[in-house]
Amino acid sequence: MRYQSTRGASPEETFQGILLGGLAPDGGLYLPTQYPRVSSAMLDSWRGLSYAELALKIIRLYCDDIPANDLETLLKKTYTAQVYCNGRASDRASDITPIHWLGEERGAKLGLLCLSNGPTLAFKDMAMQLLGNLFEYALKKAQQDLNILGATSGDTGSAAEYAMRGKEGIRVFMLSPQGKMSPFQSAQMYSLQDPNIFNIAVTGVFDDCQDIVKAVSNDLAYKAKYRIGTVNSINWGRVLAQVVYYFQGYLLATQSSAERISFAVPSGNFGNVCAGHIARMMGLPIEKLVVATNENDVLDEFFKTGIYRARKSSETLHTSSPSMDISKASNFERFIYDLLDRDGARTATLFKQVETQGGFDLSKDPAFKKIAQFGFVSGRSTHQNRIETIRDIDRRYGIMIDTHTADGIKVAREYLQENIPMLVLETALPIKFAETIEEALGRPAECPAAFRDIQSKPQRVVEMPVSTAKIKEFIQQHVD
Repeated sequence: MRYQSTRGASPEETFQGILLGGLAPDGGLYLPTQYPRVSSAMLDSWRGLSYAELALKIIRLYCDDIPANDLETLLKKTYTAQVYCNGRASDRASDITPIHWLGEERGAKLGLLCLSNGPTLAFKDMAMQLLGNLFEYALKKAQQDLNILGATSGDTGSAAEYAMRGKEGIRVFMLSPQGKMSPFQSAQMYSLQDPNIFNIAVTGVFDDCQDIVKAVSNDLAYKAKYRIGTVNSINWGRVLAQVVYYFQGYLLATQSSAERISFAVPSGNFGNVCAGHIARMMGLPIEKLVVATNENDVLDEFFKTGIYRARKSSETLHTSSPSMDISKASNFERFIYDLLDRDGARTATLFKQVETQGGFDLSKDPAFKKIAQFGFVSGRSTHQNRIETIRDIDRRYGIMIDTHTADGIKVAREYLQENIPMLVLETALPIKFAETIEEALGRPAECPAAFRDIQSKPQRVVEMPVSTAKIKEFIQQHVD
C-alpha cells in the first residue's frame, strides 16, 4: 500500500514512512493511492470478531509493511476490556465500542455508539491508544526518538498524553488555547507530571494552535533536525484507527450486509467523520454521514452552500461544546481531494486560497453537485439546543449525554429515515462538561472514581503567546 499527498507534489510513501510525521512535504495530507474494497461476503465473515481481530482485518489492508504477527500483537495489547472499562458501558467492555440503543423515533432506531470508555473518557482514546503503541514500536525498530507537537481543543491533548506518557523515545509538546477548554479537560492534561509531557497554554484559540503545528511541520529543516511528529488527525494513523469503529458499529447494529445505517458525527476538525467517509468508500453500507457542528458552523455552511469560509481567530466562538470550537477543519482537505476526483494540483490551489483569501467557493462547480453521492448532509446546534437535547434524552431515555453528543443527536434527528438505524458517535462522558450538565439537569454529572479528585491535583503548564518562533524555541530548549 502506497500513500500520496492531497496536493500531488510529494513522492509516494509507505505506511511506516508516514506514520511518525504529519503533513506531507508539499503541505498536503496523506491518503492511500486507492481505498481497498470490502465485499458483502467479507463484511459478513467479520461478524463475531473481537474488536482487536476486526481492527487487524481492516488496518492490515492499509499497513502491509509491519509484519502481521507484530501488528496483531499491538492491536491485542491496545484494544482490551481492561483499557476500555470507564463509564456507562463497562458491563459490555468486551465490545470496546458497544451500542446504547435509545429508542425508536419516526420509524428509525436511534442509538449511541459508545466511544468514551477509554482512559480519558473521550472518543480520541480509540485511535490515540493505538498510535502510542505504534509509535513506540516504530521508534524502537529504527532506534530513534520523536518529539510530538500537537494542538488540542479539549480531548486530543489528554488522549495523546495519556497514550504517550512514559513511552520510550517520545516527548509530547501539546498546545491548547488558554481558558477555552472545560476545567475538567484542562485538569486532565495539566495534572500530568510525567517528564516527557509538556503542556503549553497559548493565549489564542484552537486554530492559532493548529496553525503553529502546521507552520512547524512545513519547516522541513526544523522538522528533520528536531524529529517533529504529530498526533493530530492530520496524522493518517489516527484517521485509520477511527475507521475501525464505523465497521464495528455497523456489525453490531445489523444482521446482514444487505442492511444500511446512518451515522451522525459531532464535527470540528473533520477527522472523525472523515474516517466514516473512508469506511463508506471502502464499501461499508452507509446511507448518510450527518455532520453536526456547533455555532462554529464552517462545515455546515459548506455542505449547504458549497462555500468554505474559514473564520478568523476573532470570529471563532467559545461555546459549551468547546472541542468543536474550530473554524479551519484540517481533515476537510482529504474529502475535497476525493470530491475533486483526486486532482492534487487543484486541491493545492484551493487550500492555498484558504491561507491567502480565507476560503473558496465551489457552489457553481460541478463537483459540488456530487456531494449527495458521498452521503454527506449537515446541520448546526446552539447552546440552547444542547441544553434542550440533554434534558430530553435524560427525561425520555434516562441517560446523561455530553454537550457534543447532544449536538450530534440534535442534528441526527433532522435526518432520520424510516427503517434505517441512526448511530450518533458519542464524543465524551458528561463529566468533562460538568457546568453545562448542571445547567441542563440541575444535578452533577456522573464521574468515574479514578477522576473524582482530578481538579484538585497540582497542575504543570507553561503560558506562551501565539508565536511559532517562541514554540520552536521552547522545543529546542527541552530537546537539546
